Amino acid sequence: MARARTVRAGRRTVEIQRPDKVFFPGSGDAKEYTKGDLVEYYRSVAPFMLPHLRGRPLMLERLPDGVEGQRFMQKNTPEHYPEWIRRIEVPKEGGTVCHTVCDDTATLVYLADQACLTLHRWLSRAGGLDRPDRLVFDLDPAEDDFGQVRQAARRLGGLLDELGLPAGLMTTGSRGVHVVVPLGGRHGFDEVREFARDIAELLARDHPDAFTTAVRKQDRGDRLYLDVQRNAYAQTAVAPFTVRARPGAPVATPLTWDQLDDRGVDARRWSVADAVDQARTDPWKGLMRRGRALGPARRKLNRLRG
Repeated sequence: MARARTVRAGRRTVEIQRPDKVFFPGSGDAKEYTKGDLVEYYRSVAPFMLPHLRGRPLMLERLPDGVEGQRFMQKNTPEHYPEWIRRIEVPKEGGTVCHTVCDDTATLVYLADQACLTLHRWLSRAGGLDRPDRLVFDLDPAEDDFGQVRQAARRLGGLLDELGLPAGLMTTGSRGVHVVVPLGGRHGFDEVREFARDIAELLARDHPDAFTTAVRKQDRGDRLYLDVQRNAYAQTAVAPFTVRARPGAPVATPLTWDQLDDRGVDARRWSVADAVDQARTDPWKGLMRRGRALGPARRKLNRLRG
């Protein structure tokens, strides 16, 4: 097994330890991927992924022994991380948390070397941590049923369009999709979460056999859960183009609304093998520059709610 090799990442060179270490064992239809494969994926996808990461505190999902080993979530940046990696200190009860921020390709590659398979990002940026510029609906099916997800996404997308809000789709690499609405950063988290909750409750009211907002799993039955809990201060959502810790190295991947109708698409459609090809098609073209204030949409929503 190779001990180490160096990788050029932008203006820096990053040393990769044990690049042949298997992170995703092959089994059945799932292909084997090593740490070196993870590094090469993140280096290739960086131009498309970094715009969704820059300036945002991260929570890092690390699996030093791959998907079959122990997993832990890392908020604080370890002292041994290079000084050129950006940090942001965030207040918490009784102290602060020093989050890692990924602003460049070298940081992304270094995090892959540190076995950070999945990057979870804040919905706000440094300089406005209490003002989210993203709103996220997590469509979580009762079973691994993408048909249920597809139906929910269409109904939610139709409602958002009626409210005058642009929205993008992203597979989660797990079971569902995220519906992401760009915001103008004018509202606090409480207002944004309340707005998202009211939308979810309207859908659940109008389609009670299909959707639920029940937080407790035992209260959901076979209905899809419209999860809006990520829209809160210090909460995170998986970043676009991040790898998920599942067999076959699936990737959370943006897609177009037309692709939602493709029966070959499900929550794990893309992996490190082909997510970069999907990224090059720019499925969210211009979407994230169309951030909205919620005032006009709130007035329309209130009318719909009666």
